[in-house]
Amino acid sequence: MMHPGIHLQTIQTAREQGRPMLAVLIDPGKMKRDALQELLRIAAQCAVDFFFVGGSTSRPDAFASTVSFLKEVQPKPVILFPGNELQISAEADALLLLSLISGRNPELLIGKHVAAAPALVRSGLEIIPTGYLLVESGKLTSVAYMSHTLPLPRDKNEIAVATALAGQLLGLQLMYLEAGSGAELPVPVEMIRAVRAALNVPLIVGGGITSKEKFKNALQAGADLLGVGNALEQHPSLLLEFSDCLLEHPVRIR
Repeated sequence: MMHPGIHLQTIQTAREQGRPMLAVLIDPGKMKRDALQELLRIAAQCAVDFFFVGGSTSRPDAFASTVSFLKEVQPKPVILFPGNELQISAEADALLLLSLISGRNPELLIGKHVAAAPALVRSGLEIIPTGYLLVESGKLTSVAYMSHTLPLPRDKNEIAVATALAGQLLGLQLMYLEAGSGAELPVPVEMIRAVRAALNVPLIVGGGITSKEKFKNALQAGADLLGVGNALEQHPSLLLEFSDCLLEHPVRIR
């Protein structure tokens, strides 16, 4: 039986307390160091809980150096959000072991995990088994292209619910509803609400959150943790608005 590590426990406890959380996603393949420094300056003023690091096309050297830099210059936990089996750094605090349960590509359900398992054990990282559900977002995203999978139809809540429940029954500890990097449309609020109501494990929502209104909609629909990244690459000051929205949100009554 899996015993949750400290960062998974933090997310689980926040859900139980009705306190939504915020993660800033850093893609080392896109964000240059000066832009990252500016984002970190803003993040220091905000209610940021985690930094997620990962991307579909990040080089291993850029990935490792970004993790090292984040650990050196700021105090928040750094959690790996790997785009492939090479994106592992023992300097991080934890790793989301993503299984793309919305797709039918066996390599991303279990194949890559088998290849990475020995390195993951040696790393000493806290490993958090996470169901990854890619949702149709109005355009072909990097995740859909690189993973060779079809996203969940955005108007089929029952399919998303059944998929998330299957992941929970398989023992996955988090569910991640993702519209994809650079998504044209965020995950629909009705889908977030339906999946959140069905689950006993925390729900992360990300992709296409490009305004305070969209952030607030996902929050009110029930996201336990919101992941934002692409929008901040161009407009880092948006993080201040997201943080204000989080702090203004009332504690949920279970």
